[in-house]
Amino acid sequence: MLASLRGAPAMLTQPIRLLRGYSLAALRADLIAGASVGVVLLPQSLAFSLLAGLPPTMGLYAAIMASVIGALWGSSSHLHSGPTNTASILTLSVLLPIAAPGSPAFIAAAGLIAVMAGGIRLLMGMARLGVLVNFVSDSVAVGFTAGAGILIMSNQIEPLLNLKLQSSSSLLDTLHFTAVQIGQAHLPSLMLGLGTVGLLLLLPRLQRKLPAVLLSVVAGGAVSWGLGMEALGVKVLGELPHRLPPLATLPALNIHLVGQLANGALALAIIGLVEAVAIARAVASHSRQRLDSNQEFVGQGLANIAAGLFTGYPCSGSFNRSALSYQSGARTGLGNAFSGVFVLTAMFVLAPLISHLPRPVLAGTLIVTAYSMIDRRAMARIWRGARGDTAIMLITLAATLALPLQFAVLIGVLMSLGYYLLKTSAPQVLAVLPDDKFRHWTHQPNTPGCPQLTVVDLLGDLYFGAANHVEESLYDLLMISPQQRFLMLRMHSVQHCDISGIRVLENILRICRERGGGMFLVRVHEPVLRVMRSTGFVQLLGAGAFLSEDDAVETLFHHVLDPAICIYECELRTFRECQELPKRALASGVIVPEVHGPTRPVPELAARALWARLRGADPPLVVDVREPREYRLGHIPEAQLVPLLNILGGPSALPRDRSIILACRSGRRSARAAAHLAACGHANISILQGGMLAWEAAALLEAVDG
Repeated sequence: MLASLRGAPAMLTQPIRLLRGYSLAALRADLIAGASVGVVLLPQSLAFSLLAGLPPTMGLYAAIMASVIGALWGSSSHLHSGPTNTASILTLSVLLPIAAPGSPAFIAAAGLIAVMAGGIRLLMGMARLGVLVNFVSDSVAVGFTAGAGILIMSNQIEPLLNLKLQSSSSLLDTLHFTAVQIGQAHLPSLMLGLGTVGLLLLLPRLQRKLPAVLLSVVAGGAVSWGLGMEALGVKVLGELPHRLPPLATLPALNIHLVGQLANGALALAIIGLVEAVAIARAVASHSRQRLDSNQEFVGQGLANIAAGLFTGYPCSGSFNRSALSYQSGARTGLGNAFSGVFVLTAMFVLAPLISHLPRPVLAGTLIVTAYSMIDRRAMARIWRGARGDTAIMLITLAATLALPLQFAVLIGVLMSLGYYLLKTSAPQVLAVLPDDKFRHWTHQPNTPGCPQLTVVDLLGDLYFGAANHVEESLYDLLMISPQQRFLMLRMHSVQHCDISGIRVLENILRICRERGGGMFLVRVHEPVLRVMRSTGFVQLLGAGAFLSEDDAVETLFHHVLDPAICIYECELRTFRECQELPKRALASGVIVPEVHGPTRPVPELAARALWARLRGADPPLVVDVREPREYRLGHIPEAQLVPLLNILGGPSALPRDRSIILACRSGRRSARAAAHLAACGHANISILQGGMLAWEAAALLEAVDG
């Protein structure tokens, strides 16, 4: 936390980074976009303040302060901060138990809760808690965008048709009320709104660089004025206030009131952040801008603090204004800042003109903007993808249409989190085999594997949520082939392991060792290895069980696996190392003795010690129990070839009165032969320690048969 806060001052210098290298071309684009958004911001701020039970002037002041501060200190070039439907409804619901709407106490509490919610958002940004919004998946953003676009279009039915619809957040209720009153639709308003829609669709086809939104609004206003449509009943914005946002007197020292507002401020802060960042990500999916969630938290926090201090109320990100900012061609966040300046200017300079701006013209503008933000291509892509993503998108879309926006976003986030937990709690545990060219490991469920070694890919983290699933999956794989004694886990996808994961590995290791085998790990990442060291698992498993991926199978093949099984009992050639291995079938009734588990130890003789004895007065008899082809490629001078199959197949012809040293590739077949000879009464038997691999490593003389 302290490390995060050390970098907090840099977040407060965001306006400097925004203005650095700012160009005249960007200024022109941002001015046009700011004017276009400002035309919509002005009436919305008036309407939303009334929805919150507050005077219209508070909406204007909140719009001015939040749009400027949020744009300068946020990271998104298009997220527009200011009064919103969600923030207004939440403010009303939190303050209703405290004071009567419109009363001085109600107004003071609205400003105070804006500062409190802004402070919480600011602290969350400073503490770099923007990671929380990583759970707003693309499916949530696309579903929310589509639902919000449909809602915005439905909310413009009232001004477009000049109806007096009953207030409702439900799409079905809005459509029902519209159907009931459709006979009362105002034709001049409808024609003016549809004309604006048509002009907005036509202008980009003629010239994409034209400020289509601004031109359409100006043209609609000119037509309304020229035809005297206001006198025909077309609704306009109305008179605006004429004063700067005043500094509010907040009851910050009223501890009782602060306590009453604390829970509501926290809810406003969290829900507003989730909604704002979801909107920013939705627009960024079109603009391809990279967002800094922590910086966005800071911008939203400062915007609310400024709004509360200057006689405003809680604000958040607006989807329709953000979409309009993008559609209007804003280059940077200054476009949204200019929208606040436009509202401030309009209150003094353009008030007479803007007060006569027709509401149906603004409705038509928002309808086109909302429709353009429904990303049908992205929805189709998600539909063709994973079922989980499709379900999240559809449920978020449905929740956006049926519930208040803040709950729709939270439902989407919770679904994304649940889907993530579901996926991470059930990682794939796949038995893999080499492909035909021995270059890659692949899951081949219909191909038989090695009877001694199971190779498994762990495709996910080994944490408490996944521990039980991984353990059951590994246990099931081991139970499929009870004769398999060795397990190699490929852990390249395991980025995290906790004590529950260590417990799983210990349980599986115990099963392998009870079978007389063991477990080996490949590509263990350093963070996971640190946990294994600190919990004592490395000591339990043994350092030699951590293998390099490049030579893991080769190491196991030559030093761990039983070559007698490979030669006499297995007909497969699973690994590259098996390709040159001779395969011989055992005669009927011949049994290869087991060498794992509790057995009588057989004396071993090191390679150089054997070399010294061979050069002494009473050299031992060296019996090579490998196959003839292996023997011909290189063997100990004077060694007698007696393949293991011959030793096991009948009475031993080896002398009982002479010291016998058994040799093979690595020592495994020698141990098999020694167990059999000991059972037949041979007493003076030893094994070449490490087999011919150790002999070759000691650079001792070998004989080769041509």
